[in-house]
Amino acid sequence: MSHDPHGSAEHHPLTFWERYVFSVDHKVIGLQYLITSFIFLLVGFALMGLMRWQLAWPGTPIPFFGGLFPADLAPNGVMSGEFYNSLGAMHGTIMVFLGVVPLAVGAYGNYVLPLQIGAPDMAFPRMNMMSYWTYLPGGILMLASFLMPGGAAQSGWTSYPPLSIINPGQTVWLLSMVILITSSLLGAINFLVTTINMRAPGMSLWRMPVFVWAQFVTSVLLLLAFPPLEAASILQLMDRVFHTSFYMPKDLVILGQAYAGSGGGQPLLWQHLFWFLAHPEVYVLVLPPMGIVAEIIANNTRKPLHGYKTLVLSMVAIGVMSFMVWAHHMFISGMSASLSNFFLVTTMIISVPSVAILTCLIFSLKGGAIRYNVPMAFALAFLPLFGIGGLTGLPLGLTVTDIYLHDTYYVIGHFHFVVVTGSIIALMGGTYYWFPKWYGRKMNDKLGWIHFWGSVITMCGIFGPMLFMGMGGASRRLYDPTAQLHNLPVQGWNVVATYSAYLLAAFQLPFIYNFFNSMWRGEKTPENPWQATTLEWACPSPPPHGNFEKTPTVYRGPYEYSVPGRKDDFWMQSDKN
Repeated sequence: MSHDPHGSAEHHPLTFWERYVFSVDHKVIGLQYLITSFIFLLVGFALMGLMRWQLAWPGTPIPFFGGLFPADLAPNGVMSGEFYNSLGAMHGTIMVFLGVVPLAVGAYGNYVLPLQIGAPDMAFPRMNMMSYWTYLPGGILMLASFLMPGGAAQSGWTSYPPLSIINPGQTVWLLSMVILITSSLLGAINFLVTTINMRAPGMSLWRMPVFVWAQFVTSVLLLLAFPPLEAASILQLMDRVFHTSFYMPKDLVILGQAYAGSGGGQPLLWQHLFWFLAHPEVYVLVLPPMGIVAEIIANNTRKPLHGYKTLVLSMVAIGVMSFMVWAHHMFISGMSASLSNFFLVTTMIISVPSVAILTCLIFSLKGGAIRYNVPMAFALAFLPLFGIGGLTGLPLGLTVTDIYLHDTYYVIGHFHFVVVTGSIIALMGGTYYWFPKWYGRKMNDKLGWIHFWGSVITMCGIFGPMLFMGMGGASRRLYDPTAQLHNLPVQGWNVVATYSAYLLAAFQLPFIYNFFNSMWRGEKTPENPWQATTLEWACPSPPPHGNFEKTPTVYRGPYEYSVPGRKDDFWMQSDKN
């Protein structure tokens, strides 16, 4: 058998397992990530549906499914507090680490990045396969924790000690996190080496599409931010299993008993290590979707992006600054005022490049011959909705307002506006945009428009009320919000959010049908259906093994639309004349 790094097919025909399961082809791996992460998003969404029932109508038996749960989780169909805590911890973990990041980086990055730089594959194809095959078992292990004695993790997706070291369910969570982090690191190293070494002739850094830049900066963040959390998770695992005390403080008393494993540990150490990853992680969730929006807007305005270099340098600035803001999550942890002020200032500064990116994208619309298709609708919706997410974050970055808003529903509303109406909306747009590249067919437009309007309106119906509830003082992580008198005036918003969540679930059905039906029955498309300029549209759809018949040469920048004097309104990067 050949030792060709691209798993050469010349020497023997590939078996089913080599082609579709343990494939080393970046396109197959990208689609594996795509389908798997969509399934995990669906699971995380289902957990949220259960939580929302409990928040809207606490103490009421769960309809349809209540009787299916064991008596210790839902006695007589009524959710227990422990079960609610498990759902909260697992919803956050699954959506972020098993859903959005693998979709944004593993799926889109894997499939599109090598095509956009004119590479035949990733630099390390077998490592790429290994990345997926550590991600999937890590995800299955995470879900399997629901079936284990003590149940799934109950200490929030942030896993704060000492609670996380005492509570059941956290050991499997930590093991799973170590596996998932390893998967992301394998992917990040591969993306960096591929982008630096595998670019086609003529593809200078300033000719790379914005999406490639976004993935490149994201990979740097993953490479630098994930190892501290991996180390921190192993230390927490040792605290749980071997009774070390990296995080367990001295003289800890639990239910009147001195805790045997308590030493001279520091619970705040975990918070520092966790947020040192988890704030860059927010930009891991946001930068690839920004890159997708930039591609769609350039294509559908038929003009070059406004301020390409500003866009790229802003992404780089976000990458650098994201390592200097982590402790704004810890303003009420008792750190010194001077340290708080440092993180307040850096948090305000990092909002500047984010605003610069949004401004460039909005200015790109000016004077454009805009085509209003389904991908463009998602890209346009991203702009104001992500803007709301960013603006609502500013009061959380200021110590004086964060002290009031911290741990209220306002934080959840802000974060979800960034990640759901921001990242996930953009990723949906990317699905409609690149679907013809993946399968050589187009998704149905009518179903696409139903999915778009239904999703955008219901998402605002879920997360808008959370901002009002938070400003009314409603605490997050409450199993029964009606137990506190001050929550009663805003309890109606919980009902609105819950109805909106169930409607959002209904509007995903046309998308799921559209996606799988279009794979086989969708309208066939030409090689370059959007008349785009970037290299991924210069090869057949779907691309063959090795992507390009011969290595393309790049002659110009990525967004040469409507060039004066040309017959066509698009000039591909690889066209000589």
